[in-house]
Amino acid sequence: MPGIRIERHNTIAVLRLDKARGNAIDEPLTEEMTRACRELGEDVGVHGVLLASAHPKLFCPGLDLVTLFEYDRPAMERFIGKFLEATLALFTLPKPMVAAIGGHAVAGGCVLALTADHRVLRRGSQIGLNEVRVGLPLPWSVAILLKSAVPPGSLSRVALLGENFTDEGALAVGLVHEVVEADGFETACLGRLAEFVDKEPRAVAATKAYLRDEAAREMRAQEARRTAEFLDAWFGPGGREKVRQTVEALTRPRA
Repeated sequence: MPGIRIERHNTIAVLRLDKARGNAIDEPLTEEMTRACRELGEDVGVHGVLLASAHPKLFCPGLDLVTLFEYDRPAMERFIGKFLEATLALFTLPKPMVAAIGGHAVAGGCVLALTADHRVLRRGSQIGLNEVRVGLPLPWSVAILLKSAVPPGSLSRVALLGENFTDEGALAVGLVHEVVEADGFETACLGRLAEFVDKEPRAVAATKAYLRDEAAREMRAQEARRTAEFLDAWFGPGGREKVRQTVEALTRPRA
């Protein structure tokens, strides 16, 4: 898979994002993610998954706005459907998953991290959902995912203000479960995953399914109808201009 690598270490698999432009999420990456989740979910030899990045300073910067800005409405609707399918595949993966957030994880990158059962942030990295600052609402399924992952008291700062958080700030709002120093970061994340893998796999899978069933059903039930609201914002004058400004900043030659 060009944008994703699966590395197996006994009963642990590392699902590693390894795509150009810092793992920016485009249509092929969503398709690869869904296929990878299916493969790992069906592999009885895999008892736990580490979601990690091959890039030293970036976990994932979110959607590939440079590519997606050129999409018309039907193409963007298709992409959103595939992105949310991949998100749901990660969220319902029947294996415990730890997110090793070894670099910045914003917008869609934060969404990927939120699907994990345990999130570990490398000290100095940023995490947050800054969609409103780019003139866009959270997609319906992302809002449900966020509500299932962080305390209610954090929702305004995370979703309505679109703040990015680092270190203990990310810990305080519940976006991550622990902060680890850069030295030995991934080893520490694998150690945490080993604690989940040590449990009986069927018991963990069943319990995880029970805990996530309500949110997963709610995500599936209304997403098709709610997608139109996101697309209206994406193609509306306010959202379109904000995204255009972001794309210009991303593609501006550096001095």
